[in-house]
Amino acid sequence: MNKTFKIYAVIFIVVMIILVLFEANKTESTDWRKNFNINQKSPFGLFVFNNEANALFKNKIKKTGETPYDYYQTDRKPHNILVIEEEIDRQSWNKILDQVSNGSDAMFILSEMPKQISDSIGYYDSQISFEDENVLKLTDKKFSNDFIHLDKFPSGRGFTFIKPGVEVLGKTVEKNNSDQANFIKISFGKGNIYVHCEPLFITNYYLLKRGNVRYAQDVFSCLDDRETVWFVENDAKVSRFFLRFILSNPALKYAWWVFLGGMVLFIFFNAKRKQRIVPIIEPLKNTSVDFVKSIGNLYLQEGDFHDMMAKKAQYFLNKVRMDLLIDTQYLDAEFAKKLHLKTGKSMEMIEEAIHLIKKAQDPYAQVMKEDLAKMNTLLDEII
Repeated sequence: MNKTFKIYAVIFIVVMIILVLFEANKTESTDWRKNFNINQKSPFGLFVFNNEANALFKNKIKKTGETPYDYYQTDRKPHNILVIEEEIDRQSWNKILDQVSNGSDAMFILSEMPKQISDSIGYYDSQISFEDENVLKLTDKKFSNDFIHLDKFPSGRGFTFIKPGVEVLGKTVEKNNSDQANFIKISFGKGNIYVHCEPLFITNYYLLKRGNVRYAQDVFSCLDDRETVWFVENDAKVSRFFLRFILSNPALKYAWWVFLGGMVLFIFFNAKRKQRIVPIIEPLKNTSVDFVKSIGNLYLQEGDFHDMMAKKAQYFLNKVRMDLLIDTQYLDAEFAKKLHLKTGKSMEMIEEAIHLIKKAQDPYAQVMKEDLAKMNTLLDEII
């Protein structure tokens, strides 16, 4: 483990310890956003209502992620329609109204409906209350004891105009103001439309309070006992996402981002090109001298001085021919003169060398070790 890697490891461990300390001391915050999501357990989600919907509607409820426009491409028998804080396009609204005209009942639990649709139904909705708290009550006397006290972020929505013949089923009650309608029933063709302007009453926060369930049961009791189609937001993409479970859990989500951050840092600091270790290759040794010495020692051990002189003479004459360009066929006075002129050596030295060369070339001449040594010295001095 090199020094750089140790430094990075220490920095990473210190950062992790700091993050763990921050996480341990972090206070859990409550999400008070009005999301109306059937999978959310936050105060204003619909998780509780979604789980209790089957019991509330006697197992006759059907959830669909299709838009009403797509769902009603085929004929359907009269049924109940439920829409809770859902954004619906104009074509889908027209399909729903067509179904109501043919005998279906629709309940819209919306804080705000598109003006074109509310106009066609026969009412105007707007902000009717700015109080921090109010009470939702039903007008039917048999439900007089069933009400909800909204103490957290009521929307304050209601109806500022209702056309004649519209039945008021529920009101918003305030201390210092007169009651305002927030739940109405409208006859539309062969069916009925129910509109409630305060969807908070079916959120987790209010349904889990004691006694509030009765109010919700009274509201939905207005619908006939038949199949109810609930149009919910299509969350198929979310449910198929492979990281959905990790990202939905705060601790796992935090660990996942720390892991990704660590991987990015690791890749960043190790992106530099690392040089492969270059092996040390010893250069080839020139063993020619050693070879010559070995051959020379061999000849000396054998005592064949005559053969050694002959090879030395042959090597010398070859070098004279190649380097000095002198013909060596005849070792006469002319040869000695040319060698003297080109080498600058004395005639006595050259003549003595020629004598020893001729002696080496004579196979019958008697030579001694001293002759070999002397010839070797002379020839090396000449060239």
